[in-house]
Parts: sequence; C-alpha cells; structure tokens
Amino acid sequence: MNCQTKSYICNMKTVAFHTLGCKLNYAETSSIARSFKANGWQKVSFGEAAEVNVINTCSVTENADRECRTIVHRAMDANPETFIVVVGCYAQLKPQDIAGIPGVDLILGADEKFNVLNYLESTTKSNNAQVMSCDIGQVHHFNSSWSSDDRTRVFLKVQDGCDYNCSFCTIPLARGSSRSDTISNVINQLSTIVGNGAKEIVLSGVNLGDFGRRDGRQEDRFVDLLNAIEKMDADFRIRISSIEPNLLSPEIITFVAQSKKFMPHFHIPLQSGSNKLLKLMRRRYRKELYQERIQIIKSMMPHCCIGVDVIVGFPGETDADFQETYQFLELLDISYLHVFTYSERDNTTAVEMDGIVPINIRKQRNKMLRSLSSKKLHHFYSQHLHTIQNVLCEAATKDNCMFGFTENYIKVKMPYNASLTNTIQPVELSEIDDDMIVSAGILQCV
Repeated sequence: MNCQTKSYICNMKTVAFHTLGCKLNYAETSSIARSFKANGWQKVSFGEAAEVNVINTCSVTENADRECRTIVHRAMDANPETFIVVVGCYAQLKPQDIAGIPGVDLILGADEKFNVLNYLESTTKSNNAQVMSCDIGQVHHFNSSWSSDDRTRVFLKVQDGCDYNCSFCTIPLARGSSRSDTISNVINQLSTIVGNGAKEIVLSGVNLGDFGRRDGRQEDRFVDLLNAIEKMDADFRIRISSIEPNLLSPEIITFVAQSKKFMPHFHIPLQSGSNKLLKLMRRRYRKELYQERIQIIKSMMPHCCIGVDVIVGFPGETDADFQETYQFLELLDISYLHVFTYSERDNTTAVEMDGIVPINIRKQRNKMLRSLSSKKLHHFYSQHLHTIQNVLCEAATKDNCMFGFTENYIKVKMPYNASLTNTIQPVELSEIDDDMIVSAGILQCV
C-alpha cells in the first residue's frame, strides 16, 4: 500500500454496524452497509472508534429492547463522539424510549432506515435525538436486501411485513403489511450473489410463504418463485427459511422433494401443540394440519431436516396444555426445536389476557422442551452416521477445524483445509460429539 492510498483511507469517513435479532435484520444491515461503501465510507468493525455507528434493533423479546441500551454504551466507550443511529423494529415501535438513551443521535423507522445517508449531512452530536419515523400503515415499499459478510451462505430477503396479527406478535406494527419483491428482481439478485461466489442462499422473509403480495394484491405465488429459481442456469444450493404450516402446501413439499437446487430442510413454526392455545394465539391452523404436513414431508423425504418454533408460558397455558404440546412434539418426526419463553409485549392482544404463567414455570417448561430438542437432534443425526453426505465447507475454528452443513442441515466438523473453504465436499459422518456436532472426514480434495 503506497502513501497516497494510506492517506485516502485515513481521510475516509468511518462507519460501524451492529445487528440484533433475526437473519432478516442481518440482510438489511448488509444492504445499508453497501450503500455507505458506495458513497465513500469505510466500514470498520463494531467496537472501533467509528465516526458513525448504525445499530439495527429487534423487538421480538423484552431482552432485545434492553440489549439496545447496552450496545449504545459499547459504541460510546469506543468513541464518545461517535454519531449513533438506531434503526430496526425497536426504532419503529418505541422511538421515544430510544431517544431517552444517552448518546443516541438519530432514530429511523421502518421505511427511513434504508435512506440513512440522507440524514447524515452533519454527524455532530447533540443533546436531543432526532426521530424520523412514519406511521407503519404508510409503509408499502419493498426494499431488496441480502447479507454479504459471509461469502459461503447468503440470506436473501424476498418478502417483508405480515398481515396475520398473531396475538403475541409486534412484527406487523414494526414492519407493516405483507409485501414482496418481484420474481424477476429476485432472479437478478440471485445472479449477482452467485456471481460473487456464494454457494448457498437462504430465501428469507417475515412471512415467506405469503410471497407475491404487492400493493395489497396477490400477484404471484411462492411456488412460482421456486420454479423460476429452479430454472436458473447456475450451480448453487438454496434453502427456504421459516414458513407457516398453512402456507407450506403439498405442492411446495412435492416441488422441494423433486428439486435439484432446494435442500431437504424446512423450519415450520408450531408455537403450541394445543388447539386451545393456537386459537388464543390467533394462529391460522390446528395441530392436525401441522401433523399432516410433517407426514407428507417425511413420506417424500425421510432424510429431511425439520425445525420447529415453540412458545412456552403463553397466557392461559395450563400444565395440561403444556403436556399436550410436549407429547405432540415427542411423537412428531421432527429434528430440532427453537424454544421461546413468552414475554409480554406492549400493544398486543396477549398482554391483556388472563391466566398469566409465572416466570419460574415458563423457564421450567422451556428447559423441558430444550431437553427434548437435544434428544430429537441426536436421534436425527444418529440416523445418518456412517453415511456419505455433501458438505459445504465453511470457515476455520480456533481448534484448527472447519465447519459445514450437509444438504439436510447436519452440522459437521472436519480437519481444517484452507483450499476447501466455500466448496462442497463428500464426507463420511463418523460420530456425534458432546456439542451435538458430527465429526467427519473428507473423502476427496479439490
């Protein structure tokens, strides 16, 4: 690097990013970061003395709200004069609360966050935070986003917002109504992503199965998007992120079972195995439909990995209701659970419901389901021991190993070989370690 180049970098404005919450947030942060880079900013790691810090927030749980305050303090510790911008779901839901956090300078709502550079004519700190946020009912535009920090696996946002209004959820208030990208633009984005070297893409959205809604109308179907992707003349793997059971149609399941690009892996929210609780939650299915979807998947793809979201401690959940959920999950042929402890959220129907479950009972139920999840995952992994699987090799670990995932989402640890990063290799799955990771050996090298 010559002196002129060093001087240029030193004169560039610096920006750091920190993301809380879901993969959708990470995709959006990456897109915002690319807009900074395109306008001459230098991205630095969070914790460095950046001129501007952008914090992308989540508000799914109460803990995520508190975490925002901690992250602001960390940015200020690195540089007391840093200009702090807070965006994301928490920024849309509770901008005035964020404005009360010392050090915050600018709060941008759901639509404004993608135009953050327009608000940075001055990055001089002031005593009062500026709030720029429109009513969520006015948010109709779809902003394309994809994650770019990891060249191996990329999360591509194709849908945003939700029209479902589950009784426990603030996402419609934070992200607005359901809206989607166009199929042609998704294909163009995929071409760019694959051209940059990514080997695996995860289709992401708030309510992914509702893909195709634009301006309040259903213009396409999710399966139409899948068919268009399948026809692409490019070599890559693709996964479907979380999809509602009522939107995971037999047609989609059949498509994935026959696909050469889409991986045998579904993540399907259940939330409760009690129809009484599902009704209170305002979910759009009963447990019988959920069970039917699992049976269809396993009949076509016995090796398919199935993840499940569950909420424990929802208002009105009795011991009998929880046992019904536990037994329902115990008998289902699923692979793992993501267990969430219910937390009260402002402006939701659930917060007004009777039958509050004590915190200690919520934690106890969470622990029981996490234990069940470990058993399910161990059983699923055991079914594939001593088989040969294709693994996408990823980055190195501290113990001179590298990780990767099989097509059906088994996490594998292998001896490190730099030349194998971001390549797909056949490996033999040998044993499961204490961290629920399968050890394996590479069968051939590139």
